[in-house]
Amino acid sequence: MTIEQLNAKYKLTGKLEFIAGKGGLPMIQVNSAKAQALVSIHAGQVLSYQPAGEPEDVMFLSEKAYYQDGKAIKGGAPICWPWFGADPEGKGRPGHGFVRNRAWNVVATEAMANGDVKVTLGLMDTPDTHEIWPQSFSLQQEIIIGESLNLSLITRNTGKEKFSITQAFHTYFKVGDIARTKVLGLENCEYIDKAGGGNAQKQQSGAVTIESEVDRIYLDVGNTLIIADSALNRRIQITSQGSKTAVVWNPWEKISKGMADLEDADYQRLLCVETTNAANDVVEVVPGGECRLTADYRVIRS
Repeated sequence: MTIEQLNAKYKLTGKLEFIAGKGGLPMIQVNSAKAQALVSIHAGQVLSYQPAGEPEDVMFLSEKAYYQDGKAIKGGAPICWPWFGADPEGKGRPGHGFVRNRAWNVVATEAMANGDVKVTLGLMDTPDTHEIWPQSFSLQQEIIIGESLNLSLITRNTGKEKFSITQAFHTYFKVGDIARTKVLGLENCEYIDKAGGGNAQKQQSGAVTIESEVDRIYLDVGNTLIIADSALNRRIQITSQGSKTAVVWNPWEKISKGMADLEDADYQRLLCVETTNAANDVVEVVPGGECRLTADYRVIRS
């Protein structure tokens, strides 16, 4: 659909409209009394979320991000699905699956009674997706924009055979200074240390701090994590459902410099704390069944 057609069908006057974003990609601009947000229909990805009265965006979005078909957008909340990380079958398929670099469909928009704005995006299997992954599915993302940002990813098995998935909200958070940032809520959790291509299992001691490349899958986590950002004088509370694992990632200097879609110093300004079904947290979906992964992001001022 064109921008004009999308606005004719789904615009919410005074709250939500469709615009042509960078690269000409269709995007959803939300401006309500509670928050501002930007959602890319390409990749089904929230790019920006800023609650009313907050001076800074919750999300990090790279100034060098790609905005084109077949490319993932570096920043915001990319969707990893139906696998997290490398191709689980070793067939050379894209890392983190195939939904973060293709166009989604707008299913619905809604101005909710409490003042929140809800956007529903969706994808279904096609002959093209069957060449990558042979399953029949319906995938929807419900995005609720208000005093918090609430994301739900709903997987439905529309085929005749069960399938297994891993998945993630690979969310990039903006931080004022990575050296003054901590992640709380993972104390004493076991984690798989993937940094430098490793696979060692370790145990977290105290809060998570970032002093070098960090790429960890935390196991058996609780449903509430906190990013404590001293430089921006805020805490971001992450509340999850449907997840037993979480990933903490920061590329640090060498990898940041090697990524064409990141500025050299961006590692100082970003932190990924990801709500995941990863590693041993595999989800099985039976024919006619569904699963739901939810993450809620809220800024807390002390």
